Amino acid sequence: MEVALIIFALMLLAFVGLGAYLTVKAVGAAKRGVERTVVQARRTVEDTALRAKSFGQVGVAGALAQVRLDLRTSMRATQQALADGVRVDASLRESLGLFEQLSAHGHELDGELKRLEQEPDRQRTAEVLPDLRERAAQIIKAADSLRWAARDRARRFAADDLSVLSEQIEMESGALRDWSREPVDDLAAAAAEWDAAQAASAASAGQTAPAAPAPKPAPTAPPAALNPPTPTMQYPWQKAPRPESAG
Repeated sequence: MEVALIIFALMLLAFVGLGAYLTVKAVGAAKRGVERTVVQARRTVEDTALRAKSFGQVGVAGALAQVRLDLRTSMRATQQALADGVRVDASLRESLGLFEQLSAHGHELDGELKRLEQEPDRQRTAEVLPDLRERAAQIIKAADSLRWAARDRARRFAADDLSVLSEQIEMESGALRDWSREPVDDLAAAAAEWDAAQAASAASAGQTAPAAPAPKPAPTAPPAALNPPTPTMQYPWQKAPRPESAG
């Protein structure tokens, strides 16, 4: 009974801990979602204000707003392009690391431009504006280079995949249109070729290996005479043997 209570208490603690963990994760995800939404809304408001200043104001204030707007637009587009590309192409991680370093310079320049918008000395601001505009152009050029390189890489891979897929589809289409020969005909033709090959191999084997000659029968001894002739005596005074002794 005590063991069962201990097991039940442990299971209860495990469920409570799991519920707390899931709750914390859900709250964290919701918080990050809210923060992301707030950041995006703030960016939208700032971009709208900068666009209004660049069109509605002239002089140094309008120039500062235009530089900030161009810088933020280029950096945001490059960040989005690299973040989307790294999901399908891991080789873009190095480019994303370089962009993070470039983004630090961009944030620094954007903060400096934002502070100059509140600067009352417009003459001093006009003197440093060319240098700031050149720095912004350099950052924008680097960001655009990364963005277009990533897009060209993705476009090239897509074109290669489409070319390979088109070749495979053409081959499959040609195979589907080949209805002149049925599978049964192909099997019959293959069987006929097999039989012909077997016959040809048998014929060549018969020509190259001649048959051995049949063995000759062993000679049989003539049958013995039933009544053999009696040998005839030959005397010394006879000059020639008798006919019966010669036989």
